Amino acid sequence: MTAKATKSFLTKNIVFATLRPMDEIAVIEDPRAAEAALHPIRARLLAELADGGTASGVAAKVGLTRQKANYHLRALEDNGLVELVEERRNRGMTERVMRATASSYVISPAALPALAPDPDRSPDQLSARWLLALAGRMVAELGTLITRSRAARKPLASFGIDGEIAFASARDRAEFVAELSDHVERLIAAHHSAATPSARKHRLIVALHPSITKNPAKER
Repeated sequence: MTAKATKSFLTKNIVFATLRPMDEIAVIEDPRAAEAALHPIRARLLAELADGGTASGVAAKVGLTRQKANYHLRALEDNGLVELVEERRNRGMTERVMRATASSYVISPAALPALAPDPDRSPDQLSARWLLALAGRMVAELGTLITRSRAARKPLASFGIDGEIAFASARDRAEFVAELSDHVERLIAAHHSAATPSARKHRLIVALHPSITKNPAKER
């Protein structure tokens, strides 16, 4: 998750850092990094630094002094949430251009291990809270897998489907769930290779929940 400059080079009064491409989304697993990202001022600074900027530049946008902006930026940098792009030396002063390490962030339940949801504790296919526990575990596991795949410089095999379906009635929804369950169980039975020593396990999650509308009364 933490993105550091791999090397830097000097051109006259400017020091440039060689950076890897910015992540579209990063998973925060460290508790200190989560605390830094959740700080209201630092969260605003992260948003402003998606395209890069200086302490004085983001300070003006957020309504801080440059000194206070620098204080918060140091905390974000120490936790791997922002990184140095370049340093500009001008009239005896050094101006640091910073950039967020990702366009957006998700905080993993791994950041609060004692409070992380455990879907195995009370599995219930019809419980929205159990579905939330599954989603939390997926975020935690994907965060770990992304970190490992980056360290190994290997791609991570993953797949997702996202869509919406409108049911005319609760009965239609129940019939869809039963049919979907049947198809998934048959697919698993056809492709599951538990007897193969080299087989790699994969996590499969199928979820169904109401879409959020602009009319809360309609949802109720």
